[in-house]
Amino acid sequence: MDTAAVLTLLQDVAAEVINPRFRALADEQVSEKNPGDLVTVADHESEVLITAALNAAYPDAVVLGEEAMAADASLLDAFAAADHGFTVDPVDGTKNFVNGSPDHAVMVSEVVAGEITRGWIWQPQHENAYVAERGAGAWLNGERLNVTTGTGAPFRTARRQWVGRGLGDLGTLELTWACCGVDYPHLIAGDAAALVYSRSMPWDHLPGALILTEAGGAIGRHDGGPLVPQRLEGGIVAAPDKATYDAAVAALPV
Repeated sequence: MDTAAVLTLLQDVAAEVINPRFRALADEQVSEKNPGDLVTVADHESEVLITAALNAAYPDAVVLGEEAMAADASLLDAFAAADHGFTVDPVDGTKNFVNGSPDHAVMVSEVVAGEITRGWIWQPQHENAYVAERGAGAWLNGERLNVTTGTGAPFRTARRQWVGRGLGDLGTLELTWACCGVDYPHLIAGDAAALVYSRSMPWDHLPGALILTEAGGAIGRHDGGPLVPQRLEGGIVAAPDKATYDAAVAALPV
């Protein structure tokens, strides 16, 4: 599937099984995987459809879906060991989706020989399509995307326990938009000085990581090391440039 075809797949699936449930979920269509970790019928149905299409097009690739991994944790190891794989986040920002917020997204990434090669973020309520190919740039609704430095913008964290904690001269941490598929685009637009995450699940971060770096930004681990798709542990810092990334890493709370 070419890049445009994968984007069309995400848009079609969202139109079929996600959008009709937006602000229309019945109680029995929402459950918890873990306390506070919500999943809906839209998550399950959209992941099945996207995974089936990717499996049909790439039968030798490992497709790592968030909900499939929740049912079979060994899939995470299979993805880490694979030469070719895809990640699928069927409804990123599920809690936002359940609460009626438009800040949710459908995301897919492709990894080949340890490199993120393509990434897609479709925000169905905002109708924003972010796409990137390694070495070919990042695009928003067909227009070339370049990172904007957020002068005066706050540093943001997805870890609620870190909200309000200081980063020295860089200021204090504020909460993100609680959806990586919305956070990374906000960072690129200059609405955040940097993003700080304590977890690095591939389906959450690989699409946005490629879109960010192809737009001119920087991303890496809390320890200053590179983001490696097969390394599944540790935190992430994303920034509009390397200097801001380095400053944020140096100031991180212990």
